[in-house]
Amino acid sequence: MSSMGAAFAAAQTAVEAASAGAAIALLDAEERVVGWTRAAERLVGYAPADVVGRSAAVLLADGEDRAKASSFFEQGTARGRWSGFAKIRHRDGHRIDVRLCVQSLSGQDGRAQWVVSATDKATPPAWAADRAVPASPPGALHLPSRLPVGVVIRDTELRCTWVNDTQGFKDGIPISRRLGRRLPEAAPGTEAAKLEALMHQVLQSGVPELNVEYRTFLPTHARRGRTLTASLFRLDDAQGRALGVCAVSVDATDSRRARERLAILGEASKRIGTTLDVMQTGQELADLAVPLLADYVTVDLAESVPLGEEPLARLGLQGGRTPALRRAGLASIHQEAPDSLAARGEPVFVPPASPFTNVLRSGKSHFEPMLDTSPGTWLDHHDAARAAIDDYTAHSLIVVPIHARGAVLGVAVFVRTHDRAPFEEDDLLLAEELVSWAALSLDNARQYARERSAALALQRHLLPHHATGGSAADVASRYLPADSHHGVGGDWFDVIQLPGARVALVVGDVVGHGINAAATMGQLRTAVRTLADMDMPPDELLTRLDEQVIRLAGAGADPGHPGDPGNATMAATCLYAVYDPATRCCTMARAGHPPPAIVDPHGDVTFARLPAGAPLGLGLVPFESVTVQLPEHTTLAFYTDGLIEDRNQDIDVGMDRLATVLAQRGLTLDELSSSVVETLPARAPSDDVTLLLARTRSLGPDQVASWQLPADPAVVSRARALATRRLAQWGLDHLSTSTELIVSELVTNAIRHSDGTIGLRLIQHEALTCEVYDTSNSHPRLRRPRTTDENGRGLTLVSHLSRRWGTRNTPDGKLIWTEQQLTPSP
Repeated sequence: MSSMGAAFAAAQTAVEAASAGAAIALLDAEERVVGWTRAAERLVGYAPADVVGRSAAVLLADGEDRAKASSFFEQGTARGRWSGFAKIRHRDGHRIDVRLCVQSLSGQDGRAQWVVSATDKATPPAWAADRAVPASPPGALHLPSRLPVGVVIRDTELRCTWVNDTQGFKDGIPISRRLGRRLPEAAPGTEAAKLEALMHQVLQSGVPELNVEYRTFLPTHARRGRTLTASLFRLDDAQGRALGVCAVSVDATDSRRARERLAILGEASKRIGTTLDVMQTGQELADLAVPLLADYVTVDLAESVPLGEEPLARLGLQGGRTPALRRAGLASIHQEAPDSLAARGEPVFVPPASPFTNVLRSGKSHFEPMLDTSPGTWLDHHDAARAAIDDYTAHSLIVVPIHARGAVLGVAVFVRTHDRAPFEEDDLLLAEELVSWAALSLDNARQYARERSAALALQRHLLPHHATGGSAADVASRYLPADSHHGVGGDWFDVIQLPGARVALVVGDVVGHGINAAATMGQLRTAVRTLADMDMPPDELLTRLDEQVIRLAGAGADPGHPGDPGNATMAATCLYAVYDPATRCCTMARAGHPPPAIVDPHGDVTFARLPAGAPLGLGLVPFESVTVQLPEHTTLAFYTDGLIEDRNQDIDVGMDRLATVLAQRGLTLDELSSSVVETLPARAPSDDVTLLLARTRSLGPDQVASWQLPADPAVVSRARALATRRLAQWGLDHLSTSTELIVSELVTNAIRHSDGTIGLRLIQHEALTCEVYDTSNSHPRLRRPRTTDENGRGLTLVSHLSRRWGTRNTPDGKLIWTEQQLTPSP
């Protein structure tokens, strides 16, 4: 059990033993019963008329017990207190084992009077939990020098008639001031008035009031004063009439403070560490501690902590220089914290040879209940700190190191200014427990910041840095990582230039967050680029990508632990589109991804009607492509679900919001991208947000030339002539020779392997593209011919004359393409 828990339990035991379970009787100097409580009647069965006026000794069952009691009363005036075990005779004849406690009371007339309380034998006395007592002879217990139970007897007018010396010590009212007076007369105030009102109630009803908390009445130097717990009983005479009220009080300060500290720690569990942001956690610690514990609190962290870097094992002097700290938390009872030398977020100067440096170096707390500001201290070298201490009368200081897993993360400083009570040992304990709680959250946040920084760096490194749509489209993009609580996700986008001035537009989302999702995203982006280089149509590319995701998931699974979470199916969504500026056709397919938005030149927004498809990695259904023809300057918007989904709204609301923003006219793509992002419901989204905008271009008739040729060897010379003539019109005569050779080889090859119409197309864009397509499904293969071979040199020649070349399938055959630079290489 913690020290606070033990204190609470001990005080609670004392209250219960001294009040709630006690039967009380009042005796005069001749040992006669003059007052009797209902609790006493319930214990022994005697009504007040049966015992009041009679000797208390008749209630004792054994002669030995009666002898002990007589001996005490004969010489007990000097001693004033006694306790021991005894047997009491119940009215029906059976015996009861009890613990008796007898105390002397002081009265106005100077005569002795005694209060006797009886509790069950198994119940410990109130002082047993308070401190150890000396050894006793069998059957008796020595009481402490001052019994921790205060007793006050009041008459029917609620004037104090009897009191023991302990009560004055507890509540600060001297006996001389108390006797003969009502409580509000001895200690005016609302606290006394409330307590007297309860006494009136007990006097009228006879029903006890147990465990009533009240504060000490006179001024005290303690931070919150002492707290007492009183139990009020009515004393009756022989006829059952009220003689007065007996108040039994114990000190409950420790238990109350224990409850307060437990409540503060309970608040700490709710209010500290609500985010994975180290700066926010530092501020939460400061906000909680003011004013519950201190008047001014700062939390300073090593500058490496917010960055997720490893802190030093000790933050002492480094090469003669003080460590670099940054203020993460700041709270004060003064508005805007004018008593602070550094604002939140600013670097903090740590004075050398100061308590702060010693704490950083040793990793142990500094406790200074009375702050020493005399000459010769560290303040001699820190005028600003001395001025702040003098201006705001700082007088008590606690500095606690913030450490986790053997590393010091920073320091927390607690200061009292307005509260004149100095810090106590229990305050130091509470401060250390609060800091320990915050340190766990800070360490978790620091480790998360490190992982998030790594994931974010990997994510940004894998995303395209300078995406361009070439001659096909203008593009703009935005990427917003998820907030610190959810972590970086696996969103990605890409813009891939394809042969023939075409462009591929890709956006995808890997399920999950963190560095693993970012790494998986990198694998999928590489796979998409590889498949795009093979010039596959969108539906076929997604099919191959789906197979690749399944293979990646299988490679990462542990066959020995099939139920391991690491063996979960890898899943991702993807949208892949290819736009051809020569035909203004866009072919697209999606795998469980939100559909793209299409904004025509007039600002009308629609969402493409595409078959949804299943997410990648499930291998459930085939993917389907859809081709749409787009007017020039159409804007395509590709995005991930983080842009349109919100836990508090339906997805249709997010899509409507996106459509409304995209309908704005006259904006550049960058302006439109920023406008879309600014409409997000939350500045820190719970999921990654990726947006890719593409505004289409088209190639005019002056940039594209195409011809249909019969599969006749005689047309080869005609094809060369058509190409040469068009190059001359474009001012590309310097490419005529190479183009003639390329056209001749490709058309000849097509005629040899095809029996249908042959197509020839030239495209002038960022390069000169030559395309030849036929109805054959056989693809040419580049090989190194031997000197004795008569065939196989055509493609080698084409490869040398072109910047690059390749093939792709068409719905009714294949297409071979080449690219040449428009300007000669330097």
